[in-house]
Amino acid sequence: MTVVSFIFWCSIFLVVYSYAGYGLLLYLVIKVRRFFVKPQYVVDEAPFLPPVTFMVAAYNEAAFIREKIANTLSLNYPADKVQIVFVTDGSSDDTNNIIRSYPQITLLYEPERRGKTMAINRAMKYVKTPFVVFSDANTLLNKDVLLCLTRHFRDEKTGAVAGEKKIIVADQAEAEGAGEGMYWKYESLLKKWDAELYSVMGAAGELFAVRTELYEDIPADTILDDFMISFGINKKGYRVAYAPDAYAQETPSASLEDEYKRKVRIAAGGFQSMSRLLDLLNIFRYPKITWQYVSHRVSRWTVAPLCLALALITNILLCATGAPFIYWIFLIAQLGFYGMAFAGFVLAKRQVKSKLFYIPFYFVFMNVAVYQGFGRFLRKKQSAVWDRSQRQLTVG
Repeated sequence: MTVVSFIFWCSIFLVVYSYAGYGLLLYLVIKVRRFFVKPQYVVDEAPFLPPVTFMVAAYNEAAFIREKIANTLSLNYPADKVQIVFVTDGSSDDTNNIIRSYPQITLLYEPERRGKTMAINRAMKYVKTPFVVFSDANTLLNKDVLLCLTRHFRDEKTGAVAGEKKIIVADQAEAEGAGEGMYWKYESLLKKWDAELYSVMGAAGELFAVRTELYEDIPADTILDDFMISFGINKKGYRVAYAPDAYAQETPSASLEDEYKRKVRIAAGGFQSMSRLLDLLNIFRYPKITWQYVSHRVSRWTVAPLCLALALITNILLCATGAPFIYWIFLIAQLGFYGMAFAGFVLAKRQVKSKLFYIPFYFVFMNVAVYQGFGRFLRKKQSAVWDRSQRQLTVG
């Protein structure tokens, strides 16, 4: 059983490293780095107000688009330096008519629905400004978001800037909503540390900005456009900065089913992206980002879900063959954890929130979605044409 024991301990280590160990090690590396590289605090002598294009890709967002437009027009930035573009390929509701009623906005519409990636590629042909800010149609931004993003472009080595995603979770939110909020709080912390070491590992599509000259059209079947755009900029030798003071707010998914569907799509897109970014695994070619990329992204989508299953299976085999008592402790802990996750699932289906159960529930929930996403990737069943995300009612 020596081989089984080895697999068990390796699985436990890799799971812990993927979800907690990397964050701890990253923090320690940063603490050591600060002894040798002192943080530089730059005081802006004058506001950095370059011309920017604010771009929103939307599909059938008539129920929310007025609120998005009002939020966009209220942003604190000189109006003569912002070009606002909404691209709505395939929208069949009243979204286009609503947008047309605002003369400040350029509407790019084609009746054929070819997906967000193609919509962005087409819209980028109209961008004349040096920087472009992407934002999702179902998010609301803080008023100084453009100021907070563009100031990072003073550094010529910065090719993109990732904003922060915040999940608005009401007290009565369902378990999956609370889990989603907790997950993004942890992700925001990792982004902060990733950026301090070198670069954010993938910007979220809810809010990020890029240097227009660095943008290249991405393949039409790309599922995670934001992921591919930001890492494409990394591959050109530029970093992705992090602006936590620029944030996009949205409510959790409207239901457990909607959130699972979204997670499966992200997982399928993750495998697609990794298959197209294999050269990032070469630490000799990309010494600045390979460790961060593998630890923060690749391990989450490949190693950790597999090792979760292996850890349980090998643990059962070891206990069944008279292994030392330490393995029984691990087995009881694993079964207890999955029992709590199942309880969280049952409560979520009943629309009952439990702070005790939603963390294990959401953790297992994400990893189960990875397996189905991998299957969709292998069968090429995940379309790049996106559906409008169903979200809970917005918080005023």
